[in-house]
Amino acid sequence: MSIFERVRISDIDGTKVLVTGGSTGIGAAVVRAFAAQGAYVVAHYNESEAAAQALRAECPQRISLIQGDLSEPGSASRLVEAASARLGGLDGLINNAGGMLGRIPTTEMPPGHFERVVDLNARSVWDATLAAHPFLKQTGGYIINTSSVAARTGGGSGAVLYAAAKSFVSSLTRGQAKEFVHDGIRVNAVAPGLIQTPFHDKYTPPDILASQAASVPMGREGLPEECVGAFLFLASPAMSGYITGQIIEVNGGQLMP
Repeated sequence: MSIFERVRISDIDGTKVLVTGGSTGIGAAVVRAFAAQGAYVVAHYNESEAAAQALRAECPQRISLIQGDLSEPGSASRLVEAASARLGGLDGLINNAGGMLGRIPTTEMPPGHFERVVDLNARSVWDATLAAHPFLKQTGGYIINTSSVAARTGGGSGAVLYAAAKSFVSSLTRGQAKEFVHDGIRVNAVAPGLIQTPFHDKYTPPDILASQAASVPMGREGLPEECVGAFLFLASPAMSGYITGQIIEVNGGQLMP
């Protein structure tokens, strides 16, 4: 039994939540944790269908799935509409989907790469938020964006565009927190550091990963489950009702702003 099944956060129980990029890594850990707290969760996925189906099988009464490629303009808005229709409303939007789509230096980017990275990491957050706004205004809900330590550091080799897109997410979080506060919507973000996820399995060579882990004061990569507490905290009005426009860094001391 995980800690999120032993510790109950009563004001998350029964809420309706959409998690984009919810089939693997941090997203999957967030879906599990919210379902364990009694939330009804739509987990969005794109290519990881097998992982998504396995996740749903863990708690089919609480977790449902919707597929979509959020790098396609319009897809994020359609996802929110479908999720809210399935859940019968929306209390929380967790904009977690993102990725580098390859480590490519600025001067070597092929045609279309800029658009794909920006559409996935930035435009999808903007579009999903606009589509979710009327539902969240109705419920006095929340938005939690997933940013990254790269938003502050500029990213590693070949990740400059990804880092810039995450900087957009961080700035958007602060700006929309001010815009939406009078609608009763809190907007915050979680910025993970070096976390053990398929993201790094795919894009970070083992020697670079080992070097990065050695530079973290805690001396290791974090686990997806170690990010979850920040999301639960920001989703709970009892624990974070007076918090908006904030970015919680979860990085083992990698960056101490």
